[in-house]
Amino acid sequence: MSRVDLHLHSNASDGRLSPEEVVRESARRGLRVIALTDHDTVAGVGPALSAAKDFPELTVIPGVELSTDEPQGEVHVLGYFIDYTDAELVARLDRMRGSRRERAQAMIAKLGDLGVDIEWARVQEIAGAGSVGRPHLAQAMLEKGYIGSLKEAFTEYIGRDGPAYVERRKLTPAAAVELVARFNGLPVLAHPLTTHDPEAVVARLKAVGLVGIEAHYKDYSPAEVARLLDLAEKHGLAATGGSDYHGLDDAAEVIIGGADVPLSAAERLIALARRGVSG
Repeated sequence: MSRVDLHLHSNASDGRLSPEEVVRESARRGLRVIALTDHDTVAGVGPALSAAKDFPELTVIPGVELSTDEPQGEVHVLGYFIDYTDAELVARLDRMRGSRRERAQAMIAKLGDLGVDIEWARVQEIAGAGSVGRPHLAQAMLEKGYIGSLKEAFTEYIGRDGPAYVERRKLTPAAAVELVARFNGLPVLAHPLTTHDPEAVVARLKAVGLVGIEAHYKDYSPAEVARLLDLAEKHGLAATGGSDYHGLDDAAEVIIGGADVPLSAAERLIALARRGVSG
């Protein structure tokens, strides 16, 4: 069990646990540094930081995960130590969540055409106060017996190549990096091996302010981690990591602290924040 997890989601976006529960579970598991990185929202950061006051041995880093797009596919950018109280940032993120709602409704319509009938009202209930995402559609599909697992929803219907997939308005990767830096955050490339060409993406984003890459990511093999550590060293970037925990399927997911992230990864990130590297 790692003492560090820098990629966690709560029900402020598409996770199952509340921000407070994420903090309590992290403390229970003996973690020392975590980051709450919900999709396109910082709404859970304040509650997480408040909950952390009961656990002085646990450091909670405010964060966000931004979904971006380019012709070759999605690129996700994590923003650590971002100024989550800035009204302009909150407004920008709210507009991004609006595009998530529009996309979800369009996907429900496509699913209906395929004979998979789920209701928007139920998807909203599942999402609660969080940002609507594809996992919420998957849960609604599972409830009605259209699929046998959450994974099946993505492989058969709502994954990027699925018949019910709908694209949404997104930032470019470079714009996401610049947005994080603008609000005093540290931009880090999430799960780099999901990008079309990690080396090219890293080089391009480094030029606009990228400070790290997620090398220690849940089920990456030792060889993949080593490859990404070499890439980080080559470009002078910090190597972060995390479980990408959502809590939707504990039987299949890597649990909180389940990714092998060294304490030094968190220490370097904290040092960069203290030096004001993002500008």
